[in-house]
Amino acid sequence: MKVNIYVADESHVKYAEEICELVYISAQERGTGIAKRSPEYVKEKMRDGKAVIALAEDGTFAGYAYIETWSHTKFVANSGLIIAHQFRKTGLARAIKKKIFELSRTMFPFAKIFSITTGLAVMKINSDLGYRPVPFSELTTDEEFWKGCEGCRNFDILQRNNYKMCLCTALLYDPTKENKERLKELEASEKNGISQDSEKNKGHHFPNILSLVGKGVAYPFKTINKSLHSKGNRQEDEK
Repeated sequence: MKVNIYVADESHVKYAEEICELVYISAQERGTGIAKRSPEYVKEKMRDGKAVIALAEDGTFAGYAYIETWSHTKFVANSGLIIAHQFRKTGLARAIKKKIFELSRTMFPFAKIFSITTGLAVMKINSDLGYRPVPFSELTTDEEFWKGCEGCRNFDILQRNNYKMCLCTALLYDPTKENKERLKELEASEKNGISQDSEKNKGHHFPNILSLVGKGVAYPFKTINKSLHSKGNRQEDEK
């Protein structure tokens, strides 16, 4: 059966209860910890466009994952990956991880993306995406993130180790090098008068420059003005 993966929205909130129930069942089956999330929390992520959902052609729920931001969006976590039993071992988990990773890179291009997991399959997928194992000290220090672990059956282990160690493995993707290279390209484009909408930039994780204005990202004003001017001309042509 064909399965499609979507960026979740209001139309998908009806699956929230099923997702939470499946998370609970999976935690019992694995005998390991999965942080609990309420149906309302899942719905909020869907409404904010910070989640992806996989559905079969007949509407059957197949899988889900969501984005969390911490430390004023300095860190992003791709969390809550869950696959319905009948769709496991089909490659769907890898496809969902790739989709939520790309969504994170688009929405928060300068954030470090991290994951904590006990699952070997998830570790392998994350490694293929560019994550590397790190100590917990390299993750966010945001207390709200660690509070999310309170629903995990292994939370006492985390507490006893002063939040420096648990049964989970921490993995981190740091976009610093890629972003530095991309910024050099933008500066070169400004210098050479090359449009930011060129074919070369299509499909890149780094979003259009206009989407970053007002998000604390510093760009050359000439480049920003050029993009705004180009956008204005297109709107005039459409009238």
